[in-house]
Amino acid sequence: MRTFLHTADGISIDSVYDPAAAVYDASRPPSRDLVFVVAHGFTGDVDRPHLRRVASAFTAYGAVVTFSFRGHGRSGGRSTVGDREVLDLAAAVEWAHSLGHTRVATVGFSMGGSVVLRHAALHTGTVDAVVSVSAPARWYYRGTAPMRRLHWLVTRPEGRLVGRYGFRTRIHHRDWNPVPLSPREAVPKIAPTPLLIVHGDRDGYFPVDHPRMLAEAAGDHGELWLEPGMGHAEHAADDGLLARIGDWAVSRAG
Repeated sequence: MRTFLHTADGISIDSVYDPAAAVYDASRPPSRDLVFVVAHGFTGDVDRPHLRRVASAFTAYGAVVTFSFRGHGRSGGRSTVGDREVLDLAAAVEWAHSLGHTRVATVGFSMGGSVVLRHAALHTGTVDAVVSVSAPARWYYRGTAPMRRLHWLVTRPEGRLVGRYGFRTRIHHRDWNPVPLSPREAVPKIAPTPLLIVHGDRDGYFPVDHPRMLAEAAGDHGELWLEPGMGHAEHAADDGLLARIGDWAVSRAG
């Protein structure tokens, strides 16, 4: 099922619903009341092969909602690189509830990982488990070459042209005002909702001090998986990791 949702600030969001798999491992049937709402990384969209692979993996555990953030793919508006994207996720979560699912697990990658953290902190009681993969802990990080390139893409007019025509991503030209709650600041507000932080020890964007800061902020209610040999976000999440995340969500979401 595919539709366009509308956010609280009037942006249309291209969204896809996949029901739980009809054929599955009999020893591990999917949950009929659980839905995964998956938030992609910057420059991704709902039709990217790596996001479809993630969605397909999670249908073994429950239904799946995927969507394109504002400014990405066929969604409207312009990307604010993690700020107002919380409203996009809120619309997707509301849609998931309207389809009859009583348990919702949000799973976000990179920028989407920061969004699921902030959404859970700002929209308390709307989700039952949160998984943040390859997310930053703080804003404006420029300590790696990929992040310096990303900042050029976002902050320079010529970079935004590359984003539009090279990555199908329309980026807003305005700076954040005010600066949104950072992922690290959001994490303590998520409790008691179960939280899983996943990060690769070979992440080329955000080194391991980022997930460690998030885990420290989470305290006892958060769980940290540092994955040996893993790189960054959806591209680096193999089928084995996705299966472990699925099992975790089924056991923690209510």
